[in-house]
Amino acid sequence: MPISPPPGRTVPFTRGIIPAIAGSLLALAAPAFAQQESQQNSQQSGQRDDDESETATTSTQFTPLDITPTTRSSSERDVTAEGSSGSGTDKINRASSSNDAKRPEPKLSEFEQFLASMAGRKVPRFGANLLVPSATDYSVPSALVIPPDYPIGVGDVIAINLTGSVVGSAEFPVDANGRIFLPNIGEVSLIGVRYRDLKRHVSQAIGAQYRGYDVSVSIKKLHGIRVFVTGFAQQPGVYTVNSLSTLLGALIAAGGPNAGGSLRSVKLYRNGQEVQDFDLYDILRKGDRSRDPILRNEDVLFVPPVGKQVAVIGSANEEAIYELRGQETLEDLLAYAGGPNQLADPDRVILYRLADRDSIGSRELPRAQLALSPAEGGDVLQILAKGSLARPIEKQSVLVRLEGEVQRPGNYFVAPGTSVGEVVRLAGGFTSRAFVYGTVFSRATVREQQRESFRAAVEQLEQMVNAAALTGYASQSQPDREAQLASARALLQRMRSAEPDGRLVMDIAPTATALPETVVLENNDRIIVPPRVDTVGVFGAVYRPASFLLEPARTGKVKDYLESAGGVQRSADKGAIFVVHANGAVETKRRGALNATALPGDVLFVPVRTQSSTLLAKIKDITQIIFQAGIGAAALAAIK
Repeated sequence: MPISPPPGRTVPFTRGIIPAIAGSLLALAAPAFAQQESQQNSQQSGQRDDDESETATTSTQFTPLDITPTTRSSSERDVTAEGSSGSGTDKINRASSSNDAKRPEPKLSEFEQFLASMAGRKVPRFGANLLVPSATDYSVPSALVIPPDYPIGVGDVIAINLTGSVVGSAEFPVDANGRIFLPNIGEVSLIGVRYRDLKRHVSQAIGAQYRGYDVSVSIKKLHGIRVFVTGFAQQPGVYTVNSLSTLLGALIAAGGPNAGGSLRSVKLYRNGQEVQDFDLYDILRKGDRSRDPILRNEDVLFVPPVGKQVAVIGSANEEAIYELRGQETLEDLLAYAGGPNQLADPDRVILYRLADRDSIGSRELPRAQLALSPAEGGDVLQILAKGSLARPIEKQSVLVRLEGEVQRPGNYFVAPGTSVGEVVRLAGGFTSRAFVYGTVFSRATVREQQRESFRAAVEQLEQMVNAAALTGYASQSQPDREAQLASARALLQRMRSAEPDGRLVMDIAPTATALPETVVLENNDRIIVPPRVDTVGVFGAVYRPASFLLEPARTGKVKDYLESAGGVQRSADKGAIFVVHANGAVETKRRGALNATALPGDVLFVPVRTQSSTLLAKIKDITQIIFQAGIGAAALAAIK
């Protein structure tokens, strides 16, 4: 029976009332959470003893309970609200499938395939990277902030904390009638109560019976609701979400619209009536979620088929496929793409229209005309590049890096058309130890040409290996053939990762003291002038690989230094001997390399002899020479 003060008299909380409140709260919590039964019984017994021995100067401490349920429905998920002690995150669950199911990669629409064939590359659909497929593992944080206008609903758990003369806390679920039951107070209806008014509403109910207390009220857990995602969604179905979930959250949980679904119109139906038509571009492009409604139980989300699609390619800030919603113009379409980027031609665009395919094909439009031209489904707007175009050499400013044996090494910014000799003079000329013949001149455009040539050479060698794998060798066993194929393919993979040095071989004399005046510098050229090297290197299939000093007293030939290395071994391929000069040029034995006068910095290579039946071994030897000696793609051509 509720304890009420006699008329005209206030009963102190320190006598009689506190034990009654605490005992009633415990009695209410016990049947709700079975795992606390033994603990609650002991606490109630202890409180009855305290009630019998309590004096006017004592106060009662109400110990909070651990109210975590032991079991939960597999289709229900609660979200811990702000101020709760819960940990972790609770995910939106699809009632008809497992959370861990792998979602398939979204298929390309026919328009996406058409645009890929037209542009030569895949052009993504705008918004697809945000909504599908990586963002589908949608979760709600444990410290969820509940908005003030949130309506209290059936299944919410209300936490009430009392301080002051009464210290304690308990939690009360909202029943099917929208009420909670407070001991010694009775039923408190929360139907229509917003979260902002919850504390005042509960405090008024408690204040009808008691005085001298402070109360704080919060929502411990939110109730779950069921929503339906239908139409052209990646994973349509029935989803269980928390009561604060919005349209966007449920749509992300379903994977977003599929290739045939609309991003511009997602409809929310409630009780058979359309209550919202949400345009995802509002949040994707504007960051506006003001029209993203909070869902209610049994809401239906419908994703209509995609509307008219258009595309922006080229020098735009976001190259993508976009969807039209109304009567947008080509200027609106360009605005969806973020406008032209910094390298675009600001005055001209190219329009490809399906209706023009059999007539003019495409048309060039001035920028001012875009605002007057309505966009049509299938339009492709190409933004032309301007700032990234390669300029003539005569109009290029040149930044060149000069290093090594010069008086003032550094980076020099020179006018277009400046020659190599001029920049050397700017650097104060060469030092007394400069070896001009061995100058390494690297150029970015040459490096790119070498990269393409080297790639073509590797592809030819790969075809050779594949052909050898098909034909096989009659004189070799199956294990030997497989081992050679595996080795050759590993070496080809290594060659694919090699980068050419971009060295430009200059035709200058070994005794030259100046670089050619006719060579005009390009941007990002690099010149390294090494000190003089008075050695000749001999490597490969010789008895004594080494570097030998040049004899200043006599003019030695290359073959003399080969003999100084002990001559060639039996395994040597004498016909494939070649020499790499200090200026980067390569000379083979067939062109008289052995009878030529040895020059400072020459390097002689003697390859290993291979038979036609060991073609893969020859590829291996060539590759080893390339990587061990550090020569460029030109040497590979000389070996072949």
